[in-house]
Amino acid sequence: MTPGKYRHLMQCSTPNGHFSIVAIDHRANLQSALNKHAAHPVTDDEFKGFKRQVIRALAPGASAILSDPIYGLDGCFEPPYRGLLVPLELTNYDVHPSRRDTAFIPDWTVAKAKRLGASGIKLLLYFHPDDATAEEKKRVVAEIVDECSRVDIPFFLEPIAYSPDPQRSLTNPELLQVVVESARLFSSMGVDVLKLEFPVNVSDEPDERAWLTAAQEVNRACSVPWALLSAGVPYEVFRKQAEIACRAGASGIIAGRAVWGEAVELQGVDRQHFLETTARQRVEELGQICATYARSWTDSVVRPDFSPHWYSRYAEIE
Repeated sequence: MTPGKYRHLMQCSTPNGHFSIVAIDHRANLQSALNKHAAHPVTDDEFKGFKRQVIRALAPGASAILSDPIYGLDGCFEPPYRGLLVPLELTNYDVHPSRRDTAFIPDWTVAKAKRLGASGIKLLLYFHPDDATAEEKKRVVAEIVDECSRVDIPFFLEPIAYSPDPQRSLTNPELLQVVVESARLFSSMGVDVLKLEFPVNVSDEPDERAWLTAAQEVNRACSVPWALLSAGVPYEVFRKQAEIACRAGASGIIAGRAVWGEAVELQGVDRQHFLETTARQRVEELGQICATYARSWTDSVVRPDFSPHWYSRYAEIE
């Protein structure tokens, strides 16, 4: 791993090499949810204010924040300063995942994120290896791998499985197969960290021993560090998933709605109280789970060589 990527990953993790990251890069779907519980349509400034409020409350217990450049950076430029991950994509949740083309935030690039001082780049990618769109999506990933390598910033890829048939969902064996194949494929393509969904639909499989077996299979497929995403499941479910994923070999978690989701329904002092108590306690508990069970991301990469005059071999940004 290059010195720049290694240094950026240090910014995103705890001193012990664990990712305990709060995600609030949600946009259209989050704004719609806020509107359902607001007295009037939420303005852009109010939307930014919500994100800033979440970040202020939860950053002290997080190793980094994942937030978007459109509405979500205000709170990331206030103490306590944490690592910053930024997304590249736009997502249309109004259509089935099989029809969600990869679209990018206009006028926003990897190079601009690097210039901003971001610690990492994130791309959400709906992916099924047997779908007709798979080759085009792999090409997109390869291009971002190259661009992140050019400016020396880590690439966090979030592949989300879906059924190519909109009329049915993936079964648990199919879900596990897609998550495993995606992990193996993208690990081999130069992605630095994988942000992965839990490989079991737990409502269909209550046996936590089966959860661990599936997570271990995902871990064996990964040749790069990986972190578990929360996917909006209830916090108590995600807490169990996080422990199992970390016991299986994950390097931590990247959690959003499972931590702060109820704040959407609250207003004023009630929202602030929830964020400063329940949500903050959840972040701290997840951090402790990572500290107890997670594998350091440094165990999955080769440390840069800092022998004398290493910098003479360190390429300039073109």
